Amino acid sequence: MWQKFQRMWKVKDLRNSILFVLGMLVILRATAHIPVPGVNTEGLRQLFAGNQVLGLLNVFSGGTIKNFSIVMLGVAPYITSSIIFQLLVMVVPSLEEMQKEGESGQQKINMYTRILSVPLAVLQAFGLIKLLSSTQATILGDVNTFKWVAILTTVTAGTVFLMWIGELITDKRIGNGISILIFAGIVAALPTAVQNAIVNYTSSDLTTYILFAIIAVVTIVGVVIITEGQRNIPISYARQVRGRGAGANSSLPLRVNMAGVIPIIFAISVVLFPPMIAQLFVNGTGFLARASGVIINLFNNQIFYGALYFLLVFGFTYFYTAVIFRPEKMAEDLQRQGAFIPGIRPGKQTEEYLAKTMNRLLFSGATFLAAIAILPLLMTAVTSSQFMAIGGTSLLIIVSVAIDIAKQVDSQLTMHAYERV
Repeated sequence: MWQKFQRMWKVKDLRNSILFVLGMLVILRATAHIPVPGVNTEGLRQLFAGNQVLGLLNVFSGGTIKNFSIVMLGVAPYITSSIIFQLLVMVVPSLEEMQKEGESGQQKINMYTRILSVPLAVLQAFGLIKLLSSTQATILGDVNTFKWVAILTTVTAGTVFLMWIGELITDKRIGNGISILIFAGIVAALPTAVQNAIVNYTSSDLTTYILFAIIAVVTIVGVVIITEGQRNIPISYARQVRGRGAGANSSLPLRVNMAGVIPIIFAISVVLFPPMIAQLFVNGTGFLARASGVIINLFNNQIFYGALYFLLVFGFTYFYTAVIFRPEKMAEDLQRQGAFIPGIRPGKQTEEYLAKTMNRLLFSGATFLAAIAILPLLMTAVTSSQFMAIGGTSLLIIVSVAIDIAKQVDSQLTMHAYERV
């Protein structure tokens, strides 16, 4: 391990990239502690301590909502926009053709995603502020028109600022910038969480702490297994040497979970949306108020919440893999290179074989990832501790992002070693 750190430090480009990312994360944590003026931060902390939905929303934002900071939304609007455009790419022919253009087409889609993030940030900021204002806790007091405009403008600018930082981090090839921002927010909150756990510990909490330790170990082991697991498809390259057929053998790795932590992030963003919107209308009258009450009660039901979370993680694993894994393009590339899978005809049969094999792998990977995701919720039902659910989700994201960062760094070290040869 120490030797790897020494190698990382000796590679100038990699060292500069790591220092740059660390600098961006310092800026992130600085902005996360700049609250919107006029906020009762103590009342806000008490509100988040007793609400599971708001607690998960705080985890998802990287801990910025709890401080009602200028970057309180985190990168949630950008992620919502990404989900929308990835769905549109699959149903809108013009966007699908744009994606097939390669890097230039992807840059256009990214530009549209960033543009859509701005109105989504305004809407989400408005909804969240109305949600917090509708609670019994005094968070903002009287909000006039000028204050509304000032808060919405500031929070939207904070989201755009984080989007920019996330893209700068992604460009450094250390990992996905958006995931790293969420990762950094969760890690920054760990010392406080550990301190609170120690200070508030009583002998009756021993069982809960032991269960959480077991869940932590199972989550880490499970995420590593599904992230590292892969199936190697044998590949043969036909070559002609002096009139005789000769072949070179290789393998094509298909990962059990190609989507990484993205399904978890997508699922959390979707599962938090209905109860958050319902909170806006629950204090009103008429049909909307009654429907909002039903939705809130439904999502407070741990069985429904856990089943929905499981299905969302499972579905988004398939969805995101379908976006990034293209068996038709892979079969075409193999055929162009003169490669083939032994016993499988090049072209359409190769495409069908790759798709069928990937679906089988993906079923086990998606099921395992979804089961790991709801494991803390199951333990929450046993212990009645909200910390179990929030802590389990945080741990899942931390492990997944850490593995991705380690892989990115290893690939850069390997590439540098080849360049020196």
